Amino acid sequence: MQRTMKTLVVACGAVGAAFGVEAGTTPAQAQGKTITLCWAAWDPANALVELSKDFTAKSGIGMKFEFVPWTNYADRFLNELNSHGSLCDLIIGDSQWIGGAAENGQYVKLNDFFKKEGISMDDYMPATVIGYSEWPKNTPNYWALPAMGDAVGWTYRKDWFARPDVQKDFKAKYGRDIGVPKTLDELRDIAQFFQGRDIDGKKVYGASIYTERGSEGITMGVSNYLYDYGFKYDDPKKPYAMDGLVNSASAVKGLEAYKELYKCCTPPGASNSYMSEGLDAFKSGQVALQMNFFAFFPGLHKDPNVGGDKIGFFVNPAGPAAQATQLGGQGISVVSYSKNQPEALQYIKWFSGGDVQKKWWALGGYSCAKSVLNDPSFPTSAPFAKEFLQSMGMVVDFWAEPSYAQLLQAEQKRVHDYVVADKGTAQEALDGLVKDWKAIFKEEGKKF
Repeated sequence: MQRTMKTLVVACGAVGAAFGVEAGTTPAQAQGKTITLCWAAWDPANALVELSKDFTAKSGIGMKFEFVPWTNYADRFLNELNSHGSLCDLIIGDSQWIGGAAENGQYVKLNDFFKKEGISMDDYMPATVIGYSEWPKNTPNYWALPAMGDAVGWTYRKDWFARPDVQKDFKAKYGRDIGVPKTLDELRDIAQFFQGRDIDGKKVYGASIYTERGSEGITMGVSNYLYDYGFKYDDPKKPYAMDGLVNSASAVKGLEAYKELYKCCTPPGASNSYMSEGLDAFKSGQVALQMNFFAFFPGLHKDPNVGGDKIGFFVNPAGPAAQATQLGGQGISVVSYSKNQPEALQYIKWFSGGDVQKKWWALGGYSCAKSVLNDPSFPTSAPFAKEFLQSMGMVVDFWAEPSYAQLLQAEQKRVHDYVVADKGTAQEALDGLVKDWKAIFKEEGKKF
């Protein structure tokens, strides 16, 4: 899941490339072919513009970019696909679009192209292949090349943790040294400890977490607890069979734990928070902990107020049943309505190259290539690289069914009603979610 219908305008200081930005074109190239790549307007998109100058220099193919703020990203490009538009030759689309785009003939199937060009999905991290490229899932049917790896992680105020008064008071209260939480219970304790605490004359709070109702925010947040408590979408041996998995006793406890964290330890007015609100809370010095996607961590590390030695990063802590985290990121696809498919495929071949993938990471993108991520030097290549690598080995994604939008909105409502609006119990919320999802799948003709 990759922030569909997001509430983020443009964060981490990124203005994003403007609509219709053109990169790497010269008068000579302008007389030849130019292809358009569509994505969201954020820091990684800026990095991709810089990276793509090498493609133009090598191929002579000009590049144009249609970058849309996250608030309009899904509506803009799903409308483009559904209307058979030819604006986008290449699109970096959310993973949950794969099912609908494949079944509706909107993406070019890449199997024959990959085989011809010697591009192997074995060269990419397995979770990114399943999440960004495959439909149906766990079958060798590829509709995208893994392009932008991402997952939910955490940031913390490393400088606050290092304060002698904080260390002394925390140990007196909890009987252990304060440090990076290894479990969700430890995370809650840290958030409770900082909630309402005075730091340099300023009242601060425990944690910024996802609670947004309108698009996907609270689902992207609560999943990090549900997975760790044993929640499963369905039975692997019996697809779409959800009873006792979505609404298991352990999953109920996970939902209760997320609500406990929200009620005890978030800043005032945090009832509709997602990525941008989390960034604002952390950058303004309001919170000790922040849940957010790794894509924003390079910008946070560079922040003059809370970056550098003041910030630390950690993976989603373990729960009673597992240690997992919500998948983010996207794959890059060729749009079937494109009039420039050969040139678009040439871009994908170029982008898959090992040297290109290394530069992509160096510029601020998140490579999915094993040649980059499994390099012995990778864990020390950035302050958050080790945590990113660990996270990509434990990611879980939301449904990628063609009906994903309906499935998502059902969870958004059920979970937000319980966690934020105090309606009903956690058991009732998850029982209701099973009922909702069954109705959606039944309408699609699924058997379970």
